[in-house]
Amino acid sequence: MPSKVKVTAKNGTLVDIKNTNVPNRRKILRGAGMVGAATVLAACDSNGDQGQQAGGPAIVSKKRDLKMVTTWPKNFPGLGTGAERLARRIEALSDGNITIKVYAGGELVGALEAFDAVSQGKADMYHGGEYYWQGKSPAFNFFCAVPMGMTAPEITSWVRFGGGQELWDELSAQFNVKAFLAGNSGTQMGGWFAKEMNSIEDFQGLRIRMPGLGGEVMERVGATPVTKAGGEIFQALSQGNIDATEWVGPWNDLAFGFYSIVKNYYYPGIHEPGTALALGLSLDVWNDMSAAEKTWIEAAAAAENDIMLAEFNANNARALDTLINEHDVVLRKFNDDILRRLGEVSAEVVAEAANHDDLARRIFESYSTARTGSMRWGEIAEKAFMDARNLSVE
Repeated sequence: MPSKVKVTAKNGTLVDIKNTNVPNRRKILRGAGMVGAATVLAACDSNGDQGQQAGGPAIVSKKRDLKMVTTWPKNFPGLGTGAERLARRIEALSDGNITIKVYAGGELVGALEAFDAVSQGKADMYHGGEYYWQGKSPAFNFFCAVPMGMTAPEITSWVRFGGGQELWDELSAQFNVKAFLAGNSGTQMGGWFAKEMNSIEDFQGLRIRMPGLGGEVMERVGATPVTKAGGEIFQALSQGNIDATEWVGPWNDLAFGFYSIVKNYYYPGIHEPGTALALGLSLDVWNDMSAAEKTWIEAAAAAENDIMLAEFNANNARALDTLINEHDVVLRKFNDDILRRLGEVSAEVVAEAANHDDLARRIFESYSTARTGSMRWGEIAEKAFMDARNLSVE
């Protein structure tokens, strides 16, 4: 049915829009060459925020063309595609007022330079793992993954309802960044190894790709950790520059083809029990946004956080079967002696990260409190149920 809408402009004049289908009304208002749109957009204040008279519509006047840099290879399953999906969702929620060009690692800046690019205003936003910025502060690890830390649901609960977001805001603001949870790959695998790992001594002299505090754990048990972006790992492993690598899990590891080089695939990944990924925005851009724009960003990030985890869990199960049944990969579990020692060293490393400054200490204390609570509840909730469920599985 045709509709007739009256829009109140700033000067109090009523502008009639007649014979216009409701879905197209916003397009008409956005049309740069139309008198009605110009009249309505004049209602917006000089800072570009939403202008609204009593009884009138709230309209975002500023058109934003933003650049997102990522730490991922182009179109890489789950990670690269998740960043693209996040960008498209923001565009859809904004009804086209915000457009985002996504750059893979190395296209605009190096994968590990994404944070600096946003901090310095060379890009508007990034998508990546916060532990890549641990050179700025070791506290960033807590908003991505720490050894023997929290799982995906646990870290999400802490950030959203345990004070984590407020501490994250305080940390990121030091670098002109505002960050949100925007994805999670779930519990990761322990990694790919050229040899069997039967004791903690087998880590001596091992060259392994592992970033973040997990790399520090490896160093303390005698290995040599190396930080490489995802797109560099296969070549390093195939050329013998590293002896082992972790990446994510079966789905992503299958895509990179590590199985063609080594066959020993270990679990669990104690270094990344629930790897949170982040959308970081330039604080200048964020502060310039209207309330509506901020809501779109937050909603899109929250949606991606949920969707990506579900996607990883579904595809990891299928990919693991493929690796074992089609590529002769040998699935191995670290024995209890190895896990016990890695746990002891992990506790030391994570606690020491809190000694960086007062903020890092407060983040550590908040994280630890949330972890303890999650472990207690998890013992009588998910773990107890899974143990019960396993009793009926032959």
